[in-house]
Amino acid sequence: MLALLLGGGAWVVYVAQQISEVADHDEAQQADAIAVFGAAEYRGRPSPTFHFRLDHAVDLYRRQIAPIVITLGGGSDKDSGNTEGAVGRDYLLANGIPFGNIIAETHSMDTEQQVQRLAAIAREYNLRHIVVVSDGTHLFRIRELCRDAGLDVYTSPRATVGHLSSYDLVMRYIHEIVSYAASKLHLDIGWPRRWLAGEEDI
Repeated sequence: MLALLLGGGAWVVYVAQQISEVADHDEAQQADAIAVFGAAEYRGRPSPTFHFRLDHAVDLYRRQIAPIVITLGGGSDKDSGNTEGAVGRDYLLANGIPFGNIIAETHSMDTEQQVQRLAAIAREYNLRHIVVVSDGTHLFRIRELCRDAGLDVYTSPRATVGHLSSYDLVMRYIHEIVSYAASKLHLDIGWPRRWLAGEEDI
């Protein structure tokens, strides 16, 4: 039992270190597309978290990192027909990115589904290299899921705005560690992950 606990503790420390390393490093470079992972939308407008992710994607696009921006994320029955992907598309349009340079994915309901949809889009459009945009702590899990799906991705964290409390940061790490463990063990633990994520993050 002690060996199991020590092994589990060492694994948690390892994953936390990986999350931190990916969160602190921007790999953005020339690619075929930029993919923005969805967060909540409120009545057709991006939540603050989603807003900052989209702003980062706009900045990467203007720097000519890639010619296409993909917005990911569906909606629930409570969203009055709005989806994260469509709200993201509209935000990009309002910021000068042409309609023909945006692909909006509007059916995925969590990070795993967003990666699956992204892989399908990559195959359809022959996209070999993709810059993935999300919160820093989210990107390690995204990277690993993308690799499992056969995608070649570069991680690029959105800017941190304002002060993030120690409690919020710890909760983000716990959410990502639990979610990553669940994906590796093929477990469905949707409700604990949604609770840990709060109202905005997937």
